[in-house]
Amino acid sequence: MNFTKVLVANRGEIAWRVMRTARNMGYRTVAVYSDADRDAPHVAFADEAVRIGPPPVGESYLSIDRILEAAHRSGADAIHPGYGFLSENAEFAAACTTAGLVFIGPPSAAIAAMGNKAAAKRRMIDAGVPCVPGYQGADQSAAGLEMAARAIGLPVMVKAAAGGGGRGMRLVERDGDLGEAIRTARTEAESAFGSGELILEKAVVDARHVEIQVFADNHGNVIHLGERDCSVQRRHQKVIEEAPSPAVDADLRARMGAAAVAAARAIGYRGAGTVEFLLGADGAFYFLEMNTRLQVEHPVTEAITGLDLVEWQLRVARGETLPLTQEQVRFHGHAIEVRLYAEDAYASFLPQTGRIGAWRPAGGPGVRTDHGMKEGLAISPFYDPMIAKVIAHGATREEARARLVKALRETVVLGPTTNRHFLIRLLTHPEFAAGKATTAFLTKHAFAAPEIADAHWQAAAALLWRRSAERFPAALRGWRNSNPEPTPIKLAVGATERTIAVDPANMTDAAPPFHIDGHDIVVDLDAHTVRFTDRTYAPPASAAAGGDGKLRAPMDGRIVSIKVAAGEKVSRGQTLIVLEAMKIQHQLKASADADVESVAVREGQQVSNRTVLVTMKT
Repeated sequence: MNFTKVLVANRGEIAWRVMRTARNMGYRTVAVYSDADRDAPHVAFADEAVRIGPPPVGESYLSIDRILEAAHRSGADAIHPGYGFLSENAEFAAACTTAGLVFIGPPSAAIAAMGNKAAAKRRMIDAGVPCVPGYQGADQSAAGLEMAARAIGLPVMVKAAAGGGGRGMRLVERDGDLGEAIRTARTEAESAFGSGELILEKAVVDARHVEIQVFADNHGNVIHLGERDCSVQRRHQKVIEEAPSPAVDADLRARMGAAAVAAARAIGYRGAGTVEFLLGADGAFYFLEMNTRLQVEHPVTEAITGLDLVEWQLRVARGETLPLTQEQVRFHGHAIEVRLYAEDAYASFLPQTGRIGAWRPAGGPGVRTDHGMKEGLAISPFYDPMIAKVIAHGATREEARARLVKALRETVVLGPTTNRHFLIRLLTHPEFAAGKATTAFLTKHAFAAPEIADAHWQAAAALLWRRSAERFPAALRGWRNSNPEPTPIKLAVGATERTIAVDPANMTDAAPPFHIDGHDIVVDLDAHTVRFTDRTYAPPASAAAGGDGKLRAPMDGRIVSIKVAAGEKVSRGQTLIVLEAMKIQHQLKASADADVESVAVREGQQVSNRTVLVTMKT
């Protein structure tokens, strides 16, 4: 199965990462891009690039026809799907083979076998792989699912049978919440995966999420490359991943590895895959699902094994045997990865959009940053808001953790709000530092938004004063016909306003990283990034503070559901609108008791950030 030119059917950091290895192995590379990604670094890096359509994924990255046409136009003879998008689409893998292209991934039959959680679980039970007790039956009625959930016993997980990444997934702890959880999980699953089929699983309380990296070739060889601990999650999506797991010893690793290899053999697997397990406090482990692709967190496995997993994928795809046997696999040190997102971790992890004004990833011994970013590039509402993966490797877990904290502190990313400060707090929390974090970590511990220090306000005001002063000749800066007086600078963060008196005589030359964005200034001080609005010459801020009675869209997105109508009375905390953005449904709630005067949108409508959705009167 020889090939010479690899098309990467993906975007961002994974496209760039795959292309680097492919180029190092002597292959030519082809990028595909939507109009939103025209200026992305992976497009510039590739030997060739082909436009595949407008930003919506259904018209670009999820269009099998457009991907295959791009391969035909570019002369590519192999396709690497990356992760996400079409990477676990059996129809796509089959279409590549039919078109005479080498699909750098598992056979379509293997993808299909694991693509539906219900069918996959039945298959794993037959193969003797331990599974979580649950329901994966044909009766998909709400009543049938509720009855099955009660038979299993609460708490239960409601999960989309066709999906992953935390979408279409709900934890139900109270019987009264079952109906709503089933309804919303089904709606989200239909939107994200095109299928509303659900399964139920007994919730394993305070468990760890441990996954095993497997690899198989066309010659009957299947091995594992150890485990990754992905227990720290928000919305059932991974935040921190590490290898090896602090909870796994050599004996447990061997047993979980054997189960993962058995799972791969049961479906005739080939290439890179990940078998995910829940690990209970008692040491019992249960099959969750198998991801039939490369994982976002594969760099931590690469760090502790010294292997390039993409190189292995390419070698297996061209018919070679695995480079190592199970006995030859060795592990060295510890590695931890965090996902740097454009999201407000202190506001229910609300995704953020906007342009990156400053981007300087960290480096140093043992530090790796995988990204597809550059200054001026926009975080789009059409795709996942991950900016980068920051990985640190060390001889010990503590060395890796310390290096990662330092790397995050040294990373400069200004523009949309990110979770960088939050990640540092997680890594430095005593429970995580001790290696004790489970899937309950983020529900057990509250991480309130930090206070904005006086130093932050002072720095923002001083930077704005300097910017203003630069407009005048040096000889006139600060000139007065009397003794110099401090200059008042009025700043706002949300509804909070402060006036800071800037005294040029007391200013220092040192300045923290910052970015000017219109009337806003984004300042990074002690790893805490804050966006200030300059209101020195602005009118009173009642409207800017949200005091005008208008519910606005917090980001670009699609209106999924409207829960109110004009003339209704609403209560504080009541859901008014359900907005879907970045594949997640967000419930927008009333901030106070009010009367609805008008609803300005309709279901299915695409809206931009700050669009007025509902007008109310208190």
